[in-house]
Amino acid sequence: MKILVPDTIELDLAHLAAARDDVVVYAVDQPIPAEHRDAEVLVVWRNTSENLSDAAGSMPHLKLVQTLAAGPDSVLAAGFADTVAITSGRSLHDGPVAEHALALVLAAVRRLDVLQDSQKANTWNQPYNAEQSNPATEQLYTLDGAKVTIWGFGSIAGRLAPLLAALGATVTGVANSKGERYGFPVVSTDELSEVLGATDVLISILPATPETTDSLNKEILAALPSTAIFVNVGRGATVDEDALLAALTEGRLRAAALDVTKIEPLPTDSKLWSAPNLIITPHVAGNRPKGSARLVTENIAALKDGKPLTNQVAG
Repeated sequence: MKILVPDTIELDLAHLAAARDDVVVYAVDQPIPAEHRDAEVLVVWRNTSENLSDAAGSMPHLKLVQTLAAGPDSVLAAGFADTVAITSGRSLHDGPVAEHALALVLAAVRRLDVLQDSQKANTWNQPYNAEQSNPATEQLYTLDGAKVTIWGFGSIAGRLAPLLAALGATVTGVANSKGERYGFPVVSTDELSEVLGATDVLISILPATPETTDSLNKEILAALPSTAIFVNVGRGATVDEDALLAALTEGRLRAAALDVTKIEPLPTDSKLWSAPNLIITPHVAGNRPKGSARLVTENIAALKDGKPLTNQVAG
């Protein structure tokens, strides 16, 4: 079996080569070489859209596309045949994304952006000190006793929620169906409006799908308290950035932190750069898929044996 692996990550697949599989490294920003278009497995990581579209139209023997990204949206949009199985990298980014989400939440709650501005101005911020110790406003500066809502309660949320709870937060999940996951209560998406009014921190880990486009809109933002914080470590397509910008500018949202934006890299002329009370990181929450070689190996073995594939989302 010929397996194409991307040049953007080192995967230890020596055992596949030992089993007489042909493992070939390819460039993710170039067309698939003609001599390798007979491959049956394509592993994807940080591929350009042009590369994916080329692969979709030029690899007739393809049986499996394994993306190492948690969200398979770019692969699903590339136009692979319905007969090609597509599997995601769900779970590979759980730890890194949960860690970054926690960092952004703490930075926004404790307003480290404000303190960094004070540091750059050589200023010992006494007003901040007074506000975070004032009984009337001190609750805004802590997760202890905060109500945190995680929108998109999958495996990443399963790693993040216990960390928040350990700091004293009450965590509620939002997903397509209600119930209990990872030991935390989960309400359905239809019930989101019922929990927003009491939410101190709203964290989005939503994937990019036609249904989730601009999910964070002016109505959702209006339902949040003006003291609330919004954090997005999911996908930029899920946020109406104009609505978010307006809420921040008009003081209808205390603060926000974005690791993802609709256009990436974020254009230098974007108004988000100068938005008040906004922290931006350059899509760095994940980008470190852990256990990739194991997932690739297991799915190739399952493909050979005709067994169910892990994280299959299409095909």
